Amino acid sequence: DLRCDGAAVRLPLAIDGASEPDASRRRLLTQLDEHLLPRLRELSSPAIVVIAGSTGAGKSTLYNSLLGEEVSQAGVLRPTTREPVLAFNPLDADVIVEGPVTRVARVIDHDGVPRGTGLLDAPDLDSLLSENRDTASLLLEAADLWLFVTTASRYGDALPWQALSGAKERGASVAMVLNRVPRETLTTIRGDLLQRLRDHGMDGVPLFVVPDVGPHEGLLDRSVVAPVARWLTMLAGPDRSRAVIVRTLKGSLAALPDWVTGVSDAVEEQVEAAADLRSAVERALPPVQETVRRTALDGAVAHGSLEARWAQVTGAGRVDRVKVRGGVVRSSRRRGRARDLVLAPLLDETRDAARRTLAADGVLAYEALRAALDGDRPLPGGADVLPAEDAAAARREASATTQVQQWATRAEHVVAALGAPSASEAGRAAVKAFGETGVAALLLAGAAGNDDAARLVRTVLADEGDEAVAALRDDLADRAATMVEREAEPVLTTLADPALAADAAVGLRLRLAELRRLM
Repeated sequence: DLRCDGAAVRLPLAIDGASEPDASRRRLLTQLDEHLLPRLRELSSPAIVVIAGSTGAGKSTLYNSLLGEEVSQAGVLRPTTREPVLAFNPLDADVIVEGPVTRVARVIDHDGVPRGTGLLDAPDLDSLLSENRDTASLLLEAADLWLFVTTASRYGDALPWQALSGAKERGASVAMVLNRVPRETLTTIRGDLLQRLRDHGMDGVPLFVVPDVGPHEGLLDRSVVAPVARWLTMLAGPDRSRAVIVRTLKGSLAALPDWVTGVSDAVEEQVEAAADLRSAVERALPPVQETVRRTALDGAVAHGSLEARWAQVTGAGRVDRVKVRGGVVRSSRRRGRARDLVLAPLLDETRDAARRTLAADGVLAYEALRAALDGDRPLPGGADVLPAEDAAAARREASATTQVQQWATRAEHVVAALGAPSASEAGRAAVKAFGETGVAALLLAGAAGNDDAARLVRTVLADEGDEAVAALRDDLADRAATMVEREAEPVLTTLADPALAADAAVGLRLRLAELRRLM
């Protein structure tokens, strides 16, 4: 259950420090996948002792010398250990089960391995090849015991202590081999290393010192590696190797609560950040919506190019010069078709002006969101949820075009109703006098704020015209408010991620309580 809940965790918001808990989450999953779950499924499988260390530490030479045979490649070329080698005692063949280690290593039988243990030669932790480093880290996570090899000249490097700190963090059993120690400085170096171990809270770690034997090829003399060999033999046997396994299992289990706590805290931090971002959006948009609605109702769309187009069609086409008797406009169908053609550019200009205005309303909303989420006092994750300007602009233009098309379609429905056989005489006469396109152009221009167009509609349609213009103006104001809402949709969609839900950390908190009960 912990594995499933841990795998489901995502930290979608770019909050400072989020990389650290995400790394803890990945390591938690690695520890569960590579060590705890496989080991708990088969406790009777031999204890895995991994020989690890940095490049040139002499791991493979030590490994071969412990077995009394060259089974793992050793030499001066780097990297040497390209393929991990896992050796078991032949009498353990019936209890070996497939797992993370057996899948990546070459498995051999060898009488030199004490029963109840498996001896693994891992790639260099600092290999030049990234795949070697990854394999070495995986094998260390899967091991029951680390036999860490360093040298007299490199034991002060950062790598050994990073690796040992990682082992301590996950509760692994560890032993250390200090290799190639000059005899004349052996006492001094050994004392210094023991002090370093104490300083790192690892004073109980077994330490083996291998003296420098000078240039050589092949195996080390058996007497040189005898202390390590005796220690491995002491760990051998089902009962004693089981003790090593259980000790590391307990250490690994004890390490889990801190990791789970760190991950669940990070999830809750993301949830809180998402709630703050939602609140910021909710506060930022209503003032903008009120502004754009008021702008539309005040007729701002009709300013500029639409006024110029109206002057053009009324000057050249004289479409505003009509005769009205008894509340009904009088015109021939031929003259109506002529007005329809003259008013077509006005319809196009009105639609363009409305589209530009709605797009500008979207820009206002975007800027308000940016100020609220990523302005002078940016909120955690705010920059991450706000769409890029190019993407927002493309989406905004498409939305404005759609809104104007729907607005114009509503005007077409009004015109169709005016010209229907069941409509009023004034409505049918207006459609005859100006054409369907002409009436739609007048209605939309009047709704956009052109007072002359609105007066002409009132002249030919009376109250019916006023109501139609007012309804279309209200509709345009609603669409302006909709444009503001649309700007927030990508942000709110991101924040609707289940990983940011209020209960996102509940599963991990439950697992944490179960782990602490087990402890």
